[in-house]
This record gives sequence, C-alpha cells and structure tokens, in this order.
Amino acid sequence: MNIKKVENLIVGAGPAGLAVAGRFRKQNIPFVIVEQTDKIVWSWHNHYDRLLLHTVKELSHLPYLEFPEDYPRYVPKTKLADYYENYAKHFNIKPEFNVEVRSVSKENNHWNINTNKQTYQAKNVIIATGVNRVPFLPVWKNQIDFKGNIIHSRSYKNVSPFKGKKVLIIGMGNTGAELALDLSEHLVEVAVSVRSELLIVPRDINGRPVQLTAKKLEKLPFGLGRWVGKQVRRVVIGDLIKYGVQVSKKDPIDHLKQTGKTPVIDLGTVKQIKLGNIKIVDDIESFYEYGVQLKNGTRLEIDTIILATGYRAKVEQFIKNTDGLLDSYGVPKNVIGTGAHSGLFFVGFDNYKLGGILGTIFTDSKTIVDQISKKHKTNCT
Repeated sequence: MNIKKVENLIVGAGPAGLAVAGRFRKQNIPFVIVEQTDKIVWSWHNHYDRLLLHTVKELSHLPYLEFPEDYPRYVPKTKLADYYENYAKHFNIKPEFNVEVRSVSKENNHWNINTNKQTYQAKNVIIATGVNRVPFLPVWKNQIDFKGNIIHSRSYKNVSPFKGKKVLIIGMGNTGAELALDLSEHLVEVAVSVRSELLIVPRDINGRPVQLTAKKLEKLPFGLGRWVGKQVRRVVIGDLIKYGVQVSKKDPIDHLKQTGKTPVIDLGTVKQIKLGNIKIVDDIESFYEYGVQLKNGTRLEIDTIILATGYRAKVEQFIKNTDGLLDSYGVPKNVIGTGAHSGLFFVGFDNYKLGGILGTIFTDSKTIVDQISKKHKTNCT
C-alpha cells in the first residue's frame, strides 16, 4: 500500500472538517482532508426533510464566511448543505472521497493513518468525525419476535411511509421530539417512550430566540439569569406531569456543561402533547409480535418503531491507543491531545458549551489551527 506523507490530515468533511480546512487555507498551511462518503457534509444532505438548525444563523456559520443575508434565521437543511458546498468552493477545499480510515496509530514523531486506499503519514491528525458518527441501536428483550419495522431516526426522511401506521418513537431528545411533531401534524398516530426526566426549553419567546436571551441572562450576577429562565420555562412550558412528562428541575445550562446533553428545544411538540396528539408512554420492558410491553405492564400495539436513541462517537474503533483520551461518555476529553496523543486534535465533539455544536466548532477549530500554526511557523524558520 502506498504511503503519502502530509503535514496535516483532516479526517471527515463535515462542518468540523470544513472549519479547520477553511482556517488552514486562510493561513496558507498545507493539509489533506479525507471523507469516507462521496460528498461533503453527507449527514446534512441526508437528514430528515423538515430539519432546520435549532441555533440562530449568526452563531452557526463557519469561519470567515457568514450565511447569505437572505437565509432565514433558522437555516433549513437544504440551504445549509448549499452553504457548506459553497464554503468548500470558496476556500478551494477538495476532499479525497470514499476514503475510510481504519486505524490511526503513532510511530516515533508521526502518525500512521491506514485507510482502504492507502496509508497516510502525518505530523498532525485532526479528527473531525464528530459525536454523531455511529447510530446507537439498543436491543430489548424479545425484540426479534416483533413483526413490525424498526428503524433508527437517521433513516427517517418524512411522514410518507408512516401514514395509517401506529408509530412509537423511543427517546425524546431533540430528534425524537421533532419527529413526533412531524408525525402528529400529519395525523399519524404517534407515541413517545420516555424513560427519564426531560429538560425542555422553548426555541423562541415572542419572536426572540431563547439562545440569544440565554447568553445575556448567563452574564447576570447572583444567579439571577437562571432564576429568570426557570420562571419563563414554568410559564411557557408548564406542568406536564399529567401528560406523562417528568420535567427536570435542573438548570439547562448546568446540565449541558456537566453532561454534554442539550435540552429539548421545543418547536411545537409540547403543544401537541397537551392536545393529546402525541402520547407519552413509559420505558420499554420487552417486545412481542405486534408491539411492546412497557415497564408499567401496559401493552401497545405498534406497526413501526423509530429509535431516536442518538449516536456514539466511537473513535476507539479506529484510534489504536485511547488510554486516558476519552471521558465517561466515550468522547475525547480535550481539543488538543497531550502526551501519547500529542499531534491528535479533535473538533466537533465538544457538546458541553452554550451555543450548540456549530458554535463550538467555530471556536475549537481556531484553537486547533492556532496551535498548529505556531509549530508550522517554527518549522519554517
């Protein structure tokens, strides 16, 4: 297998990889970017039809190129994919496509990256595969007996295949909540299995994005901002216990910083729950031929199960040595690798900051390229 020597190798041509590549190009630092699919931002091309960014466009663009003025505040996925394609053209970013990275290992002062096509040898490797790389597919007791269909939310595009069906969504994060909303608005019988307390925040209040308001409230002293946020949620979201939803009393910002889990950003799901168009049910105990049995003993007849159970980063599948690298959620602890992982960089993994993953991609890509730029300039002098 051929060995190709490069200074910087970016793995993944999603938003994270493009952000790093754009910054490299701006600073005239050489790089190669590889992508396992046949197009940039493959996931955004293939998300469900109704998806919009949940974060405002002014805080969601990539470095050095803002969204066009005529883009709506919450950018739809088709326009977002167009923007990323344009970004790649603007910065002359040309990924090597259909390159699957199989292993990343260190040898002396360089990294060997084995792929299905060739081996790369790099001083620095920027892992931009993100937290949503591998769909998480849990298995329940007697699941094999179920006669209906089971799909992961990644396969959901629109309501067409589900009309006239009884659908159960397992998991109510942002994806589960929005798919339930989509189905209910098209008169599909839908229930959502929820096993834990939920943190729910409105996306907008009186036309004002909560994301922008939260940033301002966070700066208020004595925890005043969080108190205001709690009162707003109490009024806007309300008490959902009688609908089967246990609303967490935790502060959404603290929860995000501690767990990396984003609150459910409500786009109308709560209203549909209150109207009875979305049923909230208990956790799953087991499957039977025609549905599921809940932990409270109730049996539900179901045609289709949609697993809105999230994803895993799973970088340990290709990085050979991950000792001390990952946190308890299997996510890289730091943007810049140290010790045995010096020369490894991670962007698109930090879900622990206010502002959404695209906001952290913007800042973390700068941290990475600034660090590599210092070494690059030192080597050039």
